[in-house]
Amino acid sequence: MSSKQILFLMLGIDTLILLFQTTELSISYKELSILYGDTTFLQLFINFLLENFAKNDFILRVPMISLHIMSAVLLYKIVSKNMIFQRDRLWLVLLFILLPGVMSSALVVNSAGLVIFGLFLFIYIYQNFNEKYIYLTLIFYSFIEKDFIYLFASLIIYSIYVKDKFFFLLNSSLLIVSFYLYDFSIGGYPSGHFLDTIGIYATVFTPIIFIYIVYVLYKNYLLKNLDIIWFISTTILIYSLLISFRQKIAIEHFAPYLIVSLPLVAQTFVNSYRVRLKIFRKSYKNIFIITFLLLFIHSLTIFFNKEIYPLIENPKKHFAYKIHIAKELAKELKKQNILCVDTDKKMSQRLLFYGIKKCNKNILKEIDLESKIKDSVTVSYTKKIVYRGTVTKLNNKENDLILSLPIEETHK
Repeated sequence: MSSKQILFLMLGIDTLILLFQTTELSISYKELSILYGDTTFLQLFINFLLENFAKNDFILRVPMISLHIMSAVLLYKIVSKNMIFQRDRLWLVLLFILLPGVMSSALVVNSAGLVIFGLFLFIYIYQNFNEKYIYLTLIFYSFIEKDFIYLFASLIIYSIYVKDKFFFLLNSSLLIVSFYLYDFSIGGYPSGHFLDTIGIYATVFTPIIFIYIVYVLYKNYLLKNLDIIWFISTTILIYSLLISFRQKIAIEHFAPYLIVSLPLVAQTFVNSYRVRLKIFRKSYKNIFIITFLLLFIHSLTIFFNKEIYPLIENPKKHFAYKIHIAKELAKELKKQNILCVDTDKKMSQRLLFYGIKKCNKNILKEIDLESKIKDSVTVSYTKKIVYRGTVTKLNNKENDLILSLPIEETHK
């Protein structure tokens, strides 16, 4: 079987697994805020699909899955020139697919998946096309996503290093344009988020890979092996750690820039492995095996996350709780012929995506999971109740009377 066939098989299996996962997730409030918040390219594109095809989880998440698959293909092409053996490229693509942060970006609607694809596309264009296409790509990026401002910042430093005046002026201009178009703020008092940020990075990449990424970036600095990928990853890593002293950072804005360093990481590991005699390769083999073992365990945890609920006393502490509940709750309400409810703001907007409108005829209130109230609405995963609520149907006449009273009278 050729490497391209193996790559196609890997990506095909990955796609099927991710498509299956779309049936397991509910839209989160954060995703809704992206879809109906400030105008972005990703927002316009997904809303176009939802309005013209169908309003469901499949259509919602297919764009992110597509970006993920295209990113994997671009990564394979980027390392084709520097990694001679095809099996090395395939292992790298598998590592990329299994990274916890990458898997999350492939399913959850946010800027991370788009930025990962955009960064790999830029690197591929930079390596294979002339300056005209590079400049047009960067100009296009400045108008589609605010997180590309970090790319412009890193390229400013890179252009100083290579003494390219035009590249410096272009990226400086795009940085100013991004500041004008988007809202950026850095503030707050020192609040000790540095260690938290390190911990989140370790979660996104797994501790071994994150440590190795930092090691590779530092090693390349000592060896003066500083290419464009090194500048993109190192600049944003240092920046994110520095601002974490002042404020809590949203990791999805910065992690994609560290993911871009994977070609450097793979090349360093392969070169270090092959330069040694076979009898001295054992430690590298052990690191390789442990890394992929941890990645597979992380992947299984994500894929079978609902099976974890019986092991947790408080379901709300589950890492995926915010992207669960809503879809199943909507189904339960429809079974009881309840098509509209009044509940808390976040759940109300999530239920609206699944056809449960907002009204003041039925009051949905979450209650204790151990409550024995009859006719409650429950959501269970693997026989573990994770949500319980009651629906109170208001008397229509009383409700009409309340609505007809002046605002001040309704608060007496």
